[in-house]
Amino acid sequence: MRLPANAVYDVAPIDQTGRILLLMLPGAKHAPRHLVENGFIRALRERKLAVDVLALDAHADLYLDGEQIERMLHDTLNEARAQGYSRIWVLGISLGGTGAMLCAVRRTAEIEGVFLLAPFLGTRGIIAEVSAAGGLGHWQAGEMASRDRERALLAQLQNSLLHNMAEFPPIYLGYGSSDHYRGASDLLAKHLPACQVAVMHGGHDWKTWMELWCILLDKRPFSNAASSSD
Repeated sequence: MRLPANAVYDVAPIDQTGRILLLMLPGAKHAPRHLVENGFIRALRERKLAVDVLALDAHADLYLDGEQIERMLHDTLNEARAQGYSRIWVLGISLGGTGAMLCAVRRTAEIEGVFLLAPFLGTRGIIAEVSAAGGLGHWQAGEMASRDRERALLAQLQNSLLHNMAEFPPIYLGYGSSDHYRGASDLLAKHLPACQVAVMHGGHDWKTWMELWCILLDKRPFSNAASSSD
C-alpha cells in the first residue's frame, strides 16, 4: 500500500478473508507513533481481531482550510479500496473526530463504522449555539459562508443522524465525564444507542482515551456490523 508521509501501517497477524482496515486519526498535536505508544494497536492484537491499521499523520495544519485534510482522506480511502479493502472503519480522537466524520458524511456507503473518542466537531462557540437551541434536533444551521466548514459539517451530521440514520455507519462514542471539551460528545450521545456510548471519569488525555478504547472494543463492534449485514 502506498502510504502518506509518517503513516503507520500494521497488518494483523491473522490469516482471514474479509479483513477490516481501521483508519486511525490522532488529535491535533499527536502523531501516529502516539497511537502505537499508548497501546491502541496492541489492544486490537490482544483481542486477536483481523483488523489492519493505518494511522495517519493528520496534524492540525491540514484542518486549517479543510481542503488538505479532505484530499488526504479521499486519497487514502481510494488507495484502501484499490488494495481490496471492502470493510473500512475510522477512529478519530479529538480533532481527528472531525476527520472521521468527514469520511462518514462524504463517503457514507464505503465506511462500515466509526469510533469517536472525545471528538472535536466545532469550536466551543458553535457547540454552545447548538446546545442553546436544544440540541441537534432543534438547531437551525442558517446561512453558511463558503468557508464555514464547521457549521457545514454539523449540518451534514445533523441530517444524517436525524433523517438517514439507517443508511449512516454506526458510531461508537467514548468520552470522559470531566473532559473540558465534552459539549460536542454530549450533543452527539443523545442521538446514539446507549450500547454504543461509553462515558467514564476522566479528562481529555491518553489514559482516558485508552480505557475508553478498550471498553468500546469489548462491545464487539466489528462482529456486530458483520452480523447486521448478513
